[in-house]
Parts: sequence; C-alpha cells; structure tokens
Amino acid sequence: MSGEYKATSPYRRHQNDIEAGNSRRDYAHDDDEGSGPFDIVRTKRAPIDRLRRWRQAALVLNASRRFRYTLDLKKEEERKQLVAKIRMHAQVIRAAVLFQAAGQGGQGLKGPLSSKPPSSTPTGDFGISSEELVSMSREHDLSFLQQCGGASYLQLHLKIFLLHLEFYNISVHSFCRPAYFLLYLHQVKGVAEKLKSNPDKGVPEDETDIITRKTAFGSNTYPRKKGRSFWRFVWEACRDTTLIILMVAAAASLALGIKTEGIKEGWYDGGSIALAVLIVIIFTAVSDYKQSLQFQNLNEEKQNIQMEVVRSGRRTKISIFEIVVGDVVPLKIGDQVPADGLVIFGHSLSIDESSMTGESKIVHKDSTKSPFLMSGCKVADGYGSMLVTSVGINTEWGLLMASISEDNGEETPLQVRLNGVATFIGIVGLAVAVAVLIILVVRFFTGHTRNADGSIQFRAGRTSIRDAIDGFVKIFTVAVTIVVVAVPEGLPLAVTLTLAYSMRKMMADKALVRRLSACETMGSATTICSDKTGTLTLNQMTVVEVHACGKKIAPPDNKSLLSPSVASLLIEGIAQNTTGSVFVPEGGGALEFSGSPTEKAILQWGVNLGMNFDAARSASAIIHAFPFNSEKKRGGVAVKLLDSEVHVHWKGAAEIVLACCTSYIDANDNVARMDEDKLSFYKRAIEDMAVGSLRCVALAYRKCETETVPTSDEELENWQLPEGDLILLAIVGIKDPCRPGVRDAVQLCVNSGVKVRMVTGDNLQTARAIALECGILGSDADATEHNLIEGKTFRNMTDAQRLDVADRISVMGRSSPNDKLLLVQALRKRGHVVAVTGDGTNDAPALHEADIGLAMGIQGTEVAKESSDIIILDDNFASVVKVVRWGRSVYANIQKFIQFQLTVNVAALIINVVAAVSSGNVPLNAVQLLWVNLIMDTLGALALATERPTDHLMQRPPVGRREPLITNIMWRNLLIQALYQVVVLLILNFRGRSLLNLEHDNSEHAFRVRNTLIFNAFVFCQVFNEFNARKPDELNVWKGVTKNHLFMGIVGLEVVLQVMMIFFLGKFTDTVRLSWQLWLVSIAIGVFSWPLAVVGKLIPVPERPFGEYFTMKMHRKKNPTDGKATLEGSAE
Repeated sequence: MSGEYKATSPYRRHQNDIEAGNSRRDYAHDDDEGSGPFDIVRTKRAPIDRLRRWRQAALVLNASRRFRYTLDLKKEEERKQLVAKIRMHAQVIRAAVLFQAAGQGGQGLKGPLSSKPPSSTPTGDFGISSEELVSMSREHDLSFLQQCGGASYLQLHLKIFLLHLEFYNISVHSFCRPAYFLLYLHQVKGVAEKLKSNPDKGVPEDETDIITRKTAFGSNTYPRKKGRSFWRFVWEACRDTTLIILMVAAAASLALGIKTEGIKEGWYDGGSIALAVLIVIIFTAVSDYKQSLQFQNLNEEKQNIQMEVVRSGRRTKISIFEIVVGDVVPLKIGDQVPADGLVIFGHSLSIDESSMTGESKIVHKDSTKSPFLMSGCKVADGYGSMLVTSVGINTEWGLLMASISEDNGEETPLQVRLNGVATFIGIVGLAVAVAVLIILVVRFFTGHTRNADGSIQFRAGRTSIRDAIDGFVKIFTVAVTIVVVAVPEGLPLAVTLTLAYSMRKMMADKALVRRLSACETMGSATTICSDKTGTLTLNQMTVVEVHACGKKIAPPDNKSLLSPSVASLLIEGIAQNTTGSVFVPEGGGALEFSGSPTEKAILQWGVNLGMNFDAARSASAIIHAFPFNSEKKRGGVAVKLLDSEVHVHWKGAAEIVLACCTSYIDANDNVARMDEDKLSFYKRAIEDMAVGSLRCVALAYRKCETETVPTSDEELENWQLPEGDLILLAIVGIKDPCRPGVRDAVQLCVNSGVKVRMVTGDNLQTARAIALECGILGSDADATEHNLIEGKTFRNMTDAQRLDVADRISVMGRSSPNDKLLLVQALRKRGHVVAVTGDGTNDAPALHEADIGLAMGIQGTEVAKESSDIIILDDNFASVVKVVRWGRSVYANIQKFIQFQLTVNVAALIINVVAAVSSGNVPLNAVQLLWVNLIMDTLGALALATERPTDHLMQRPPVGRREPLITNIMWRNLLIQALYQVVVLLILNFRGRSLLNLEHDNSEHAFRVRNTLIFNAFVFCQVFNEFNARKPDELNVWKGVTKNHLFMGIVGLEVVLQVMMIFFLGKFTDTVRLSWQLWLVSIAIGVFSWPLAVVGKLIPVPERPFGEYFTMKMHRKKNPTDGKATLEGSAE
C-alpha cells in the first residue's frame, strides 16, 4: 500500500552517505552525576530512578506545593499508557487498510469501490458532512475517497482506454501512470469541490467563509483542562504539615483561653496564631496562583505554531489553530502535519508517523496509493501539498492532545540542588526545634521558668492541670513555629518564581523557553555553536554577482549577456527546482515571493531575467524530485517537457555542483567541454565571491534519455537522479549582510567567557569573511589551521583527534548536520556546557544532544523546534546573548535569595535557642515568627527573585554547574549580618531593661517593651538587609533599585504592615506601642547593616570554596597515606 524506508529515524534517510560520518554517541560522559541524591547537574534526559531518588531524600513539609513544578512521575506513567492506547488504535487502522489492500491486490480498482460510504447528511452548504470526512480519514477509506471523486465514470473510460492500447499494441507503461494519476487527482478534486475549495488556490481569503467552515467542521483546537483555581492553591497551602499542627495548637489554645479568661479576652492567644497562619496561607496561595497563570500563558505560546496556507492563491502564514477544513497547506521537510488531510501532490514526500504509531519508520505518501495524512506527524523528507479534511478533536492527534493537554511539569538542576540545601537546613532546624522544645518543657515542669513579674510559672502540686496544659501548648507552638521558620519550604519554589518571571520577560526579548532547565543552564554556557545564515546575518538575500557562458554577467540581471538557451534553461530550472512560489496580485502591485531566503533571492533574479513563474511551471511537469538536502548540499528535479524530452536540473553549493559538471554553454549558445582553463575561471570566481562574503550557488542541468527514465511508480520512487556529466548554466553570488549589532553581541560573549563558534554549510572562505566581520575571528592572524576547519576534515578525524582540536575551532565551513553533532559531542566531552543554534530538520540530533538547543523561530522547522529547549523568535544572535544574560540572572537571583533567607534563619534560630536555654523564654513568639517567615519566604522571594539582569553579570565567567550554591562571598556576607543581628538582639534581650531605662517600669510592661523592640529591630534588620542581598559583591547596593518597582513596593508593604502590627495589632502579636525614640532605635539598628555590609565586602575571601577545605580534610582522614588530596565536586 505504501512504501516504507528501513531507516529508524526521519533524519537518517541517506544511511550510506559518507557525510553522515560516525555519530554513534558515547553515553559514558553523560553519567557525570555525583553520588548524592541531589547532585543532578543535567535533568535533560535524566533517568526516572534518579528523579525518584531525590524526591525520597528531600525533607518536605508540603509535598503538593514543593513538587508542583517538578515532573509528576505517576502522571507521566499514566500519560505514556494513554498515548500507547491511542497509538495502538492508529496501528490497528493502518493494519486493516494494509490487509484490505493485500486482499484486493489482483482486482485492480474494483475492490475499493464496492464498499458503501458512511451515510450522513451534508453539512450546511457543503457537499459532504463532517462525519463522512472523519470516518474517511480515520479508517483511511480509499473507496469512499474514490466515490467522492466520481471514480466510477472515470474507471469505465480508463478500462476502454487500456483496451485501445492493447488493440494497437502500444506500451501500457507509457500511459498507465499518468492515467492513474489523473484518476486519483480527480478524487482529491472531488473532495475539494464538495468542500468548496481549490487544490491550487485553496479557500477564499474571506472571514465569513472561514467562520462558516469552523461552524460546519469545527476549529483546529481541542478541549484543554482548565487551570487550577485559586481555591485549589489555598487548599494546597493548607496542607503544610507544620501549619496544620499550628492550627491544632491554636484551636487548643483558643479553647483553653476562652475557658480560663472568657471569650472576650481568652481568644487572643489562639486566635492570633490562627489569623497569622491564615495570612501565611493567603499570601502563599496568591503568589503560587500568579505563577501558575504565567506558566499557563507560556504553554499556550509554545503550542501556537505558525503554518503556511494557500488562500485565494496567496501563501500566507497563520496560527495552526486558525486552519480550517478545505485549506490547502504546502508541506516541506521538517513541517508538522497540522490536521488530517489528503495529499494533493508530493515529491519524495515521506512522513514520520512515530508520534501517532510509536514506530520510527518513515512512510512514503503520494496522491495515489497512500494519500491519507495524520495530524501531528512530521515531514521527514520531500515536499508537497495537502487538503485539510478534519481538524481539532475530529483527529486522532486532537483526541491525544485533549487527553494529555495538562502540562506535567519539569524539574531543573537548580531546583534539585535547592531541595538538597532546604533538606539540610530543615534537618538542622528540626533538631534545634526539638532541642528548644525539650529545654523549655524541662525548665517549665521543673519550675525554672518565670513570668515577667518574676513568679514561677509551674509549681508541682499547686499549678492547675489547665494552666500546665496551656503552658505546654505555648511551648509546643513556639517549637513548631521554629520548624516553620527553619525549614525553607519556599527556597526550591523560588526557582520556579524567578524562572516564571524570567520566561515572561524573555518573551519580550524574543526568546520562547520550551524547557525550564534551559533557562538556568544558559547561565553556565561556555560556548555557543551558531549558524551563520539568518542568525549572524540578516537573512535578506539578493543575487549580486553572476558568472555564466564562461564570463561574468554584469549587471547580474542583464539577460542580453546570456545566450538564448542558457536564459531559457535557467528560467526552467529556477521555476521547477524550488519549493518557493511567486504570487501575482490580481489588482496589480508588487510580486510576492515565498520560500526560504535563498529561494526567494533566486526567484527574484529569475523574474528579473523575464521569468513568468506560472507559465514556466506549466511548460513542463515534474516527474521526480530530490529535495535539497543539507548533507548533500544540493537538490534536483527531473522535468518532462511538452515534447516528452526530460531535463534534470540541479541547484546547490557551487563547488560541489561544479565538480559534477563536464560542460558549459558558451556565449555562442554551444555546449563546450569544461577544460582546465574554464574550470579554473569558475573556481576563481567562487573563491573571489566567497572572500567577499557571498553565498555561492550553482545551477546546472543535463538531458536524460527517455529510455533511461523509469516508468512504474515503484521504480520512479527509487530512481536516483543522474548527478554526473552536468552542463553548467550559471554560478550566482548571493549577498546576505551581517546583522547590525552582532559584532557587539559577539564581543559581549567573549568578555563574559563564552566562546562563539560559527558552524555553517557555506563555503569556508565565505564563513571566514563573515566571521571576521562579526568578530568571531579577531583578525586574519586568527584564521589559522584548526581555527578554521571544513566539516569533512573534522569528520574524518579519530575521536581523540576531534577532542584535541574541538576547543580551538572558531569556524567550521561546509559542515553537515552530523558534523555539528560530532562537534557538540567533542565539546561536551571536553567539559563545556554547549549551546547550539539550528533551524533544519537534520539539526535535530545536535539540538537534542546539546546542553541547550536553540531553534530559530522564523526559519526553523517544527522538527528543529520540538528538539530544542529555547526558540529564538527573531532568529537574531543578539537575542541568544540576551538568553545568556537571563540565564545568569536566574542563578544570581537565587543566590541573593539564599543569602537573605539563611541570614534570617541563622539569626532567628540562635536568638531563640540562646534565650530558651538561658531564661526559659523566647523573645520571638509564634505569631512574630510567622510574620518573619512570611517576609523571608514569600515576600523576600518576590522581591529578590525578580531582579532584571545587569551588565555586571556579563563581566563574570560562566557559572560552573558544580560550583557551590553558597559561595565564599555569600558566606562572608550572611555570617557578618547574622552575627551582628544575634549580638545586638541578645544584648537587648539580656540587658535591654537597663539600656532602655525601663528599671522603674513594672516588670510585665518592661518585658513586653523589650520584646517588642527586639521584634521590631529584627524585622527592620531584614528589611534593610534585603538591599544588601541585591548586590552581594558590589558596594553600591542602591544601584538601579528605583527601577525595580516590585522590590520597592514589597519593601514598602513590609514597612507599612510592620507599623500596623505594632500600633494596632498588639493584642494579636503580643506587642505594645513603642515611643518615637524606640522607633528610631529600631530603624538605626536596621540601617547600621548598610555600612556594616560595605566594611564586610572589603574583607577578602579565598577563591577556593569553603566546602572544599572540609572535603579535603575528610579525604585525608580516609586516606592518611595520601600526600596529595584530590578535590572532589569542583566546578566544571
């Protein structure tokens, strides 16, 4: 029924091609993970067991919140099972079709026409119903398709025609293929007529007609699961273990308080804790809900593919969601089939149906034996066009996507590492909380805990059970609250917060992030392997130089300088050997060219030579095509003229096509032998144009004897177009200027320790000229051997040689996609974090292999985009550099938040532990600690994790993927600040009454004033320390602060809420109003952290991370005979 290639991948059709090289991957270097469960430096393709391992090792208080933005392993398994079921259904249909075809093998056209079409009433004004179309597409019903085209009548006349051929003893093979093609073309035309469409011009470009089609046949969308509601996030925030315990403790305290003191006064203790917990829950839910909306919007952007359709004869780009039944869609290699449909025509059209069937076989499609196309599949080779018959939920792909449309999450390396940090801190905090609980309980029940007036709180045999329970509940509440503060539950979630913010901002910078991990990995990138065309250049091409008829044609579109046959053959080749088109507006106006930039430039040149595109296409018919291939660097077509003469036209890389030419047409219109002089002339022309940074393309042809042209479909499909003995027609030089600002962008990368390498399929001399212009090569002196290399040379090296030269390569010319893959593998083995740009289908393996794959949004194929991690929407290298800035910003923002949060953790824990051990009372009660937790967790993350990237980030080297999260600079900063806060606040705790002149106040009031001042000063220390955390390694912490409106707003909100708590919520927070002098003291204590931070930043720190010193000591203890310790866990 349909031909199948034996290749197992859509990107490896030419298996025996020498240019494919040896791309077997050595997976050993990927196993670079450490032994710890949280030591996963690369989550891309990470094994499921490793992902499960770190989840099990993490200390988690609220699993539903902590793991919300990680891969749901259970759902992932369910998704795979569902996909397998739907794929099985597609396979069953396909097997049934193949079985039916085998059963009708000897019946010609009789069998398929005997079945009846599904009975249904036509929809609206159309001659066919949606149910009939859906049934035909899903069941691959050829018989119904033939009936739609009126095949019975055609079949009768075809039989009569074949009988006449037999009677006159005329070869049937000369006519059978065109006759059958006419029959099947009539089928598609029949369906198109019923759908009021035209196979050539498509549907009318009329909004009313589009709406009518959507109403009749549905839209190309599928039902999506609604995002989580706000109340779902509230519920998940409530599931925090410690908050649940606090609510239970609050309820117990409330009951005891009301029973002891009555409802008017007794509800404050328990009610204040409950209210504080409620505020934490609401703030957490609001923050998480806003994050989810951002991710939801970004997911919709990822699915919004732009497709080219033909409407009213004009090719136009629209969203895949806007495609309607009846649309004509041009297809080329790398495209996604946007809906179910029928092949109108196809040349070497091969489809990868693995997304639906699960098998990686490539299926040949044509308009005769296998015309049905399934939505969601990819074009693996060739080109053609299709008629859309079913869209949206009426397709198998639509059903599949509707079932699995919910995003299943993904963890990032930083997220995993932060879970490790949070687990370690949490264990320490838990141990401290247990210690505080034991100490306070022992002191309380042994009579060592006193009230503010000096009286003992518990006397054995005298204190009532109710008071004892009340005292224990208060102690237990403080201990649980210490756990809330100590376990940084929001630390791993800060990654998703900063990633959500960064991804939204990166959209404005023309970068669409498909994988969360890529956003942060870009901060570690040490090298970028960039394409030339469209990335470093503008992709606005023009033919500026032509060599033909043995001479230079100046100006290039001067037809009078070309011999008549050369002009005629050039127009024939340009019109037929292209995937582009020329549209002539009906009302006049400028011609519209479509296709790749190279195709458009050559089409424009053809028009300048006098080409009428439609007339030239009608003058001959394509009988076979070899689509342009980035490995072969050329493409060709065989065309049959009206006089049955067959011409084979080739177009491709100038030196490669020239090497196949044995003749050329001279100025006298004669075919002349390509002697050494002429060959040298053309080679010099190519070299001169390449040095001038022109892309060189050669056009050649040859005649093909009729008897050598295959006649049957099967032979024609496997026919290798003749590549030798070509006649050169012309060599053209195409100018593609460098993008403005690309030199500055490359220099910025160099300054930041990121090496830019150009990997292009163009001539090495062209690549060299552009590299010098872009700044990839500093001067001619840099253009040395191994700095410049051809793909073939690199490919033919051994693995060891490739590893040796990979670091030095700056420019690789005439590279195949597999050469790019080999370079990526070599660089990664050398320890580089590699970012790769790509736009073609064959770039997919390199994009997938790289640490960060960057696909081009304008010229990139859907296959390339799906293999990528980030899509560069404007194809501009400057946007790639912006992604690097954002990647570094993500890492820097997380480090700022870590430094801030750990300072709060350390200070709060030490203050409460020392106070508990020494006096049996803690200066910071449960409500106050919950407020501090809110500042450092939710509000602190919002303030610090949303800083925009600065130029300072691009003056640092890349972030090593194994570098410690907490650097020496951060340790210095947080220890200085924490030590300052602990010393000052403990002095206030133990000597506050005398320092504040409160000796003459009654004990209880003095106690409350002192504790209020400690609480107030502690909060202001955190507020002012947020400014310090913004710039961990810069003296000027105020630089750019006013531009960050969110930061200023949050700091302002914290100050306002703190003032309100002290002035109006004393009953809830157990505080009293402070005098203006004590307010000044609180603020002064906080402000002093600024000059202290400046002094602290002047203290030098060693470059070697502190952690390595401990690793070295431990290693020496284990290996005392070792003279030299090996450092483990060093940065890459």
